[in-house]
Amino acid sequence: MKKLFTSILFVLLFISLSAQIAPNKYYVQFTDKNNSPYSIDNPEEFLTQRSLDRRAKYSIDVVEQDLPVNPQYLQGVASAGATILAPTKWLNGVTIYTTEQSVLDAINALPYVENVAKMHDLYNPGKKSFFENEEYDVTKPATQKNASLISSYDYGFAANQIEQLNGTLLHGQGFKGEGMVIAVLDAGYDVVKTHQLFDSLWTNNQILGSMDFVDRDTNNVYAHHYHGRMVLSCMGANVEGLMVGTAPKASYWLFRSEDGATENVIEEYNWVSAAEYADSVGVDIINSSLGYIDFDNPFWDHTYEDMNGSTAVVTIGADIAAEKGILVVNSAGNSGGNGGFPWIGAPADGFNVFSIGAVDPNGNRAGFSSIGPTFDGRIKPVVMAQGQGSAIADDSQGVSFGSGTSFSSPILAGMSACLMQAFPDKTPYEIMESLKDSGDNSSSPDNQYGWGIPDFMAAYSTLTIITNEEEDHKNLVSITPNPFTNEVKVKVVDKTARNIELNLVDINGRQVFSLKREAFYNTVINISDGLSKLPSGIYFMKVRIGDFQEIEKLIKP
Repeated sequence: MKKLFTSILFVLLFISLSAQIAPNKYYVQFTDKNNSPYSIDNPEEFLTQRSLDRRAKYSIDVVEQDLPVNPQYLQGVASAGATILAPTKWLNGVTIYTTEQSVLDAINALPYVENVAKMHDLYNPGKKSFFENEEYDVTKPATQKNASLISSYDYGFAANQIEQLNGTLLHGQGFKGEGMVIAVLDAGYDVVKTHQLFDSLWTNNQILGSMDFVDRDTNNVYAHHYHGRMVLSCMGANVEGLMVGTAPKASYWLFRSEDGATENVIEEYNWVSAAEYADSVGVDIINSSLGYIDFDNPFWDHTYEDMNGSTAVVTIGADIAAEKGILVVNSAGNSGGNGGFPWIGAPADGFNVFSIGAVDPNGNRAGFSSIGPTFDGRIKPVVMAQGQGSAIADDSQGVSFGSGTSFSSPILAGMSACLMQAFPDKTPYEIMESLKDSGDNSSSPDNQYGWGIPDFMAAYSTLTIITNEEEDHKNLVSITPNPFTNEVKVKVVDKTARNIELNLVDINGRQVFSLKREAFYNTVINISDGLSKLPSGIYFMKVRIGDFQEIEKLIKP
């Protein structure tokens, strides 16, 4: 991870130091976390109990990466004359503001500074933020929709976007996101404090807090931009007959990481800082209706080659968030109609990012919805939800309609919170896999439609069956020992077996081991290759025998 990030910044060092100095922002990369006052033995000093509980549930260790940036290093940078903007512990650096070359020289001379990279040096008003390509219908619909046309739970104008996912039935089972925490990363949340669609969130203390990672001095996310308000309404709106979101009972953290007036690469670092904070307070899901391809300074523009899951800073941060046990849901992008660059943007290219494309009210792919594959050949988007003609909160107590993957993402994220509520012991990977399997294109996923529109009630049924089978221990194989250290033994207990296929994956679905061979009842297969080098955590053994398959959860302590 550090080597990868260092290699990215190495090229940037010379640019940052030779470019004309103007009022500017920079990223300072530190060399280490030595002599930190924090310790992984005392994680409660920098992680909340809820964050620690999530790690414990998924057998995720607290590691050095989780330690905050050394405060002595931050003080040294500040003493050199820079204004501290946002530290990032996962990347081990900090964004700063300074207008002076002498300050940069002083910072570069510090023994714990690896290098300094410039964030931007020009503003091109012709460039648009990710969501500026979206469309909003400001025509006001009627103030109420006939409840008899939708369901016993009156979703108002949001009925179609929830029914399309078969979400009404899941809500009917009593799962509306209660007890789940969602972090929203966006550009601002104007009128959220006063709009009636959010009244119940405030009344029931479901807004847990906010943080501005763009303007830390003011820290008022409600004074900026409309986009986050629209996104939040897709999940948290709760006025029957007008609009009900996909997770009306969930709780929310509202973060501003995007500067809607500009498009600069520093926003990727803001995103990572916000995700770190979300992790520290123990969120279950991150919804990010943001994406990064082009910037005001063309030097920083991403190429298709960058969409490989390992290059963009924001993608690296999103995958780290997923490794902490967070379900990271992100818009696929709105470039599908762009002949030059129709591909998904960062961080939707992440290995562990649940990238959401957009369909119209009838389930057809929206022409603007970005496509895959990633540069390294992975299918994206993953699944689809309504992002054309989606019901969203307007700026004056009502509802309007918008089009963009900015809305398909939170619609899907909110329903995912409800499914996670129903199965609190299932990992984000298991949740994603169940939704992929329930998609209407799961038999032949492609790079325009992914695995299709998921059926949340079907996913619920599948997870129920899996859970019951785990409790009944009716398996195709028995795997011992569990927990394991250096070796596992897979014994076939299915009497009809003739062949077996085994795939061991980590908590994020990355393949560790695969095998396909002849096997019969009582066959024992010893697996040891590479297991001793695996980090502690949860793993899944996917087993297929004939037409039957199962997933066994394994733990390495």
